[in-house]
Amino acid sequence: MTIEADQPGTVDLQRQVVVFSGNVVVTQGTMVIRADRIELRERPDGYRAASALGSAAHPATFREKRDGVDETVEGSAERIDYDGRTDTVTLTGNAAVRRLRAGAVADEVTGSLITWDNTRELFTVTGGAPTPANPSGRVRAVLTPQPAASAASGAGGGAATLLKPSGTLGAKR
Repeated sequence: MTIEADQPGTVDLQRQVVVFSGNVVVTQGTMVIRADRIELRERPDGYRAASALGSAAHPATFREKRDGVDETVEGSAERIDYDGRTDTVTLTGNAAVRRLRAGAVADEVTGSLITWDNTRELFTVTGGAPTPANPSGRVRAVLTPQPAASAASGAGGGAATLLKPSGTLGAKR
């Protein structure tokens, strides 16, 4: 894990807590988290947890390349919490998550609270109070079908391969 910041930080080896502020960038493998302030904790079981704090004007962000496929998941929110034990990312406050295939946006989910469970390949999204970024407070998902070659071969795995275009939708009967 690599941590970079514009301002001094603290590394408390006794409590296993690291706190940095000022344009913080944390990198671990293919995951990159950026925020105004980041607090990292190492748990007694060896797993790490992180809280990345941003604001409405300057949200925290994360980006991670998915294993085995040409996909990346990226997101932004006022707060991002990462739990290494459960391999989940929780985005709170004006949250948005995008799945990119070969660098192009394939799916996008927005809401007040989004949880990305990387192990189960599952997004959970909750709405909230209206905000300037989301005046209705509603959740929104824009989903793109898998490319025909991937859907036919079963590549990409997960529930997304279950979504296939209907050959009869809109056809006259």
